[in-house]
Amino acid sequence: MVTFQLKTCRLRPWREGDVESLARYASNRLIWNNVRDFFPYPYTPRDAHSWVRSNKSYQQPNNLAIEVDGQAVGNIGFTVKDDIYRYNAEIGYWLGEPYWGRGIMSEAVPVMTDYIFGNFQVNRLFACVLEGNIGSMKVLESAGFRHEAIHKKAAVKNNQYLDEHIFALLRSEFRGL
Repeated sequence: MVTFQLKTCRLRPWREGDVESLARYASNRLIWNNVRDFFPYPYTPRDAHSWVRSNKSYQQPNNLAIEVDGQAVGNIGFTVKDDIYRYNAEIGYWLGEPYWGRGIMSEAVPVMTDYIFGNFQVNRLFACVLEGNIGSMKVLESAGFRHEAIHKKAAVKNNQYLDEHIFALLRSEFRGL
């Protein structure tokens, strides 16, 4: 089983017992403001059950629960793209608000990056961050990602056009843990 014990948290596969804590921490407007619209808000127990069910049975999971004190309080994962982008993967993550500012994502992103480059045919790992999400930008930069581009007013959230910041890391640039 893919599990990483870190100083601030544990990264592990999703499991049935995570539904309640997932629904509690994910149903937060401040989180939803910084993620794609397919992430539901409000985040219901039914949404949580569906997420857990769809992510719990992989040998090499693409999404890992972020566990603190025995509770799933966030997610870190990636999606491998297709066609001419088939060696690109997009990394994404969110964390329950009570756990912000504790260095959890700064520790989790490099570990997930190492997991991706070590186990999947990925040449370029990238992340898309909406304007204003300075914390996430700092996490990516500290993990070695470079600010690659700004797509001006490319995203719409809360009926506002927002800049999308692209951060990327190539396999050849990755230092490993």
